[in-house]
Amino acid sequence: MIKGLLLAALLASAPAEAPPETRSLYLQLIHQARADGRTRAALAWLDDFDRRYPGDADARLLRVNALLDLGQIDAAEAVPLPADARNGSVNAVRGHLFAARQRWAEAAGSYATAAQASPADPLLRNALGYALLREGRTAQAVESFRAAADLAPQEPVIRNNLLLALTLAGRRDEAEALLRRLDPATQSRLRRQIAAEQGRMKP
Repeated sequence: MIKGLLLAALLASAPAEAPPETRSLYLQLIHQARADGRTRAALAWLDDFDRRYPGDADARLLRVNALLDLGQIDAAEAVPLPADARNGSVNAVRGHLFAARQRWAEAAGSYATAAQASPADPLLRNALGYALLREGRTAQAVESFRAAADLAPQEPVIRNNLLLALTLAGRRDEAEALLRRLDPATQSRLRRQIAAEQGRMKP
């Protein structure tokens, strides 16, 4: 936190004609603010960033994600995205926008394109798996979550999504085998969560 505040003070005092490395520092600050849950601070710094570096593609993607963090879907959709149809980051953000509207087939398509561009990104494969799951394509969702879990075996969100997908796909024995690797308290909590999600996701 202190490092971030010092960096913010440094950037605030930087001249308008700042050297290129200042751009990277500024984007790093904005990413960190968002990761820390300080989304409004991230948006404020993005406003300043846009004055220094107008039209920056990375900043536009960051803005969309920050607005989605706040549930401001209309504002997020109003941000013009870069036109590169094959860019993994652009397609990931398109997927987030579709997911925010629960347009799961379109979200899955965008995430699949993004995952092709960044095949080793477990969070993209997790996002693809969730979109497939919400679309009803449970077998494909399981495979996407398995790939994500292989890339990030310690990530609980991916593990939990895999358990849900296996359960919805009727593969309860596989889900139980995964659950038995966990401590009893975690098993009990996840069983309750999976049951609740099953009820929520029924048409």
